[in-house]
Amino acid sequence: HRATPPGAASFLGAPTVDLEDSGLMTADISPGRGQKGGRLAPRIRGRHPWRRLAIGVVVVALLLPTVWSYGRALTARSNTALSVRSVEWLKDHHLRWMVNDVENFWYTHHQPKKGGAPAGSLANAIRDAGATTTTVPGVTTTTEPDPLGLVALPPPPPIRSIVANPLPGEGEWSPLGQPVDGRPAMYAAYVRPDAVYTSLVTGVAWIDPNLARFELYAGVQEPGGGGWRYQAPMQAADRADLLAAFNSGFKLKDSEGGYYADHKVVRPLRAGAATLVVSPSGVATVGQWGRDLTMGPDVAFARQNLSLIVDNGQAVPGLDGDSGSKWGATLGNKVQVWRSGVGLTANGAIVYAAGNNLSISMLAGVLARAGALRAMERSEE
Repeated sequence: HRATPPGAASFLGAPTVDLEDSGLMTADISPGRGQKGGRLAPRIRGRHPWRRLAIGVVVVALLLPTVWSYGRALTARSNTALSVRSVEWLKDHHLRWMVNDVENFWYTHHQPKKGGAPAGSLANAIRDAGATTTTVPGVTTTTEPDPLGLVALPPPPPIRSIVANPLPGEGEWSPLGQPVDGRPAMYAAYVRPDAVYTSLVTGVAWIDPNLARFELYAGVQEPGGGGWRYQAPMQAADRADLLAAFNSGFKLKDSEGGYYADHKVVRPLRAGAATLVVSPSGVATVGQWGRDLTMGPDVAFARQNLSLIVDNGQAVPGLDGDSGSKWGATLGNKVQVWRSGVGLTANGAIVYAAGNNLSISMLAGVLARAGALRAMERSEE
């Protein structure tokens, strides 16, 4: 998210046997009376069954809490794989250091190759979900009327390529998802996140806040409890209006921040932390708590995760050098893994980016080039 260390080997590979516990017969070689030589005197040693039973009871008593805890972790409500839940259980039971060491070793020795090109074409890789559109250079607009009177934001400009020779379709937005009032509420594009690892591709989504409403769903396990206005799993009746969904952030104990929803503080909000806030009307924004955002009647939900990775439209300094105090301690910032992030553009749109083999600086660069004024990391795998 594991290799189990092998058991101890006996000397020269020969198996060791505890003769007393195995109940085997031993033999003493001793000189006999009136004999010049020795004699074989068999001797049966006591098995002490009560001792073996006591040892077994102690072992079971010691292992039972561990087995019970691990079983609960595997059977708890979750949509993650058993392997992922197993790793998270190890982290929660004082073995985080081991998981971190194994993951860092694995990822640093399985990095992508430099150079090359993506496996498939980026041109027309994203298919529209049904809106009637007319394509003009650099933008895509709908031809549908607006009977509800909603004022949509203009489509986003193409994302500038960081590679000297852009591929056909790279950075070009296409409508994605069901339209709202006949117009696209979301656009998506593919870009290459790095000028050295040119075979990598990252997906980016742009969401119009005038056509979509944001909601923060409480997770199945975190923050836990009940009585939330919105709680996973999403009800079937609500899924017809679902446009998109993404992870809200790290586990609370790893997020270096707080969680506020439905007038309840699950974990105190930290000044200086990167924060995603949703207003009572469903408008989302991203900023630094205490500077850009503060508690007030316009805060219905607030979820914090580490520190900003994009500020004032630029990747923040130190992304490649920080050891984890600001942007997560599980993996180093330079390690290339699955990462995702969300940001706010100057006109209020929300941009989301996700991809494999991303360092934290690559993710920040993609979000900044997609127009994010401020952005934060959401998850890493």
